[in-house]
Amino acid sequence: MKTHKHLWEQFISPENLDLAARRAVRGKRGRRSTRRFLRHRAQRLEKLREMLIRGEFTTGKYRIFTIFEPKKRNIYMLPLYPDHLVHHALMNILAPIWQNLFISDSYACIPGRGLHTASQRCVAMLRKNRYVLQCDISKFYPSINHDIMMKIIRRKISDPRILALLHDIVYSTEGQRGMPIGNLTSQWMGNLYMNDLDMFVKHNMRVKNYIRYCDDFCIFDNDREKLVRYKKILQEFLARELDLRFSKAFIKNTNEGVNFIGYRHFKNHVVLTRAGAKKMRRKILNLARHPEISPNSKSCIAAFWGWTRWCCCKNMRRRINEMVEQNAPPEFAHFFKMNFN
Repeated sequence: MKTHKHLWEQFISPENLDLAARRAVRGKRGRRSTRRFLRHRAQRLEKLREMLIRGEFTTGKYRIFTIFEPKKRNIYMLPLYPDHLVHHALMNILAPIWQNLFISDSYACIPGRGLHTASQRCVAMLRKNRYVLQCDISKFYPSINHDIMMKIIRRKISDPRILALLHDIVYSTEGQRGMPIGNLTSQWMGNLYMNDLDMFVKHNMRVKNYIRYCDDFCIFDNDREKLVRYKKILQEFLARELDLRFSKAFIKNTNEGVNFIGYRHFKNHVVLTRAGAKKMRRKILNLARHPEISPNSKSCIAAFWGWTRWCCCKNMRRRINEMVEQNAPPEFAHFFKMNFN
């Protein structure tokens, strides 16, 4: 396997740091930290470059807070400067290298492969097969083994200074496990970590109908007993090679529908899962009761619209519009209707 040795000069180039800055502040210009950075942008980028050249950069202190949707998780936040800029600068260089490793049926955090593409592919597999093995990894990001992560990274990256930065980021949390949810690098590293499973499923097990989104994956087949064997093989591989275990792994008939990436897939149509629809209604009701036409409310409504446009939910859209009309001022209700339909 080819390894990439000479990445440092490309990484610290002013052009790459400038691109990293533009990507890091995208959608965040209203924040105080972003405005503070932008006031002295050129000087800070030059200072960051000097810091990297002298080997003085280390991961900053995380600010940790807890969210409860869709489940309880700790989110780790780093400062925009210098950490987010360094992460973006790294991924500008590393993302094209790692993306070439990923199989076509891996969809998380990969440009050009959104939820809609994954949903269509799931339906195509479902239509051809009677059974599905659905699996999910228990506490995936907190369970990633630091040593295994670095071993996987070294297969493709051999530039010592880039490796030193990646080592600092990987081991920036206490203990031997855990990728901080909230880091741009964690999204890509998580995909890289699970790519070992993809390679095993595709090349060792010779499975054709396999699809993965982050730590949630499905295998389709017409032979139920084969899926029973696959389940045992995958359980052993995950424990042995990646130090992971299942939170769920079950086999069901595809006629019952397949819950994947927030949708429930059937052979002839796709709907939102009950949990997803309930969460959306709750969030929209909260918007309606605290109406404010702001960039945040616009982005939330756009996300809801994008989530529902690819599935059968005409009646739910109608009920949501009625709910907003009943609970929000006319101005906000009109704004919502114009952006949600």
